[in-house]
Amino acid sequence: MAVAGMFTVPQTIGSVLCCKCGISMQPNVANMCANCLCSEVDITEGLQKHVIIRYCPQCECYLQPPRSWIKAPLESKELLTFCVKRLTNLNAVHLVHAEFIWTEPHSKRIKIKLRVQKEVLHGAILEQAYTIEFVVQYLHCDSCAKVHANQDQWVAIVQLRQNVSH
Repeated sequence: MAVAGMFTVPQTIGSVLCCKCGISMQPNVANMCANCLCSEVDITEGLQKHVIIRYCPQCECYLQPPRSWIKAPLESKELLTFCVKRLTNLNAVHLVHAEFIWTEPHSKRIKIKLRVQKEVLHGAILEQAYTIEFVVQYLHCDSCAKVHANQDQWVAIVQLRQNVSH
């Protein structure tokens, strides 16, 4: 590629030293390696770590607030979707992957490992994994509660009267 006595020099990507640990790396906006950037910035801050979910042991359904119940077996895709939808502030990060962590079935705990990404420090994308623990509390749904309760308990008549002096 010589043109009338001119030549081109092949371009190479330079390297810089990390400002925290001094390891040689390709430059980025923060000038920090991935390990130091992970130790400095916590992208999971503000995300829930513990969530309470309601479960009907009779019909094996989970309460989806305010009043609907969904049927989802343990470690199913439906239960994973239900649990992830119950999280608040998840729109602040990008969800990359979600999976169950095995727990004893009688422990009333469901653990999910999430991998999330977030852009930090003007363009550096950081990925981090964290675990969320869902505590399962038993609560009978309306139909199961009616079946197991006294039938007279569910029938009521209320009469309201206004007290007026004539």
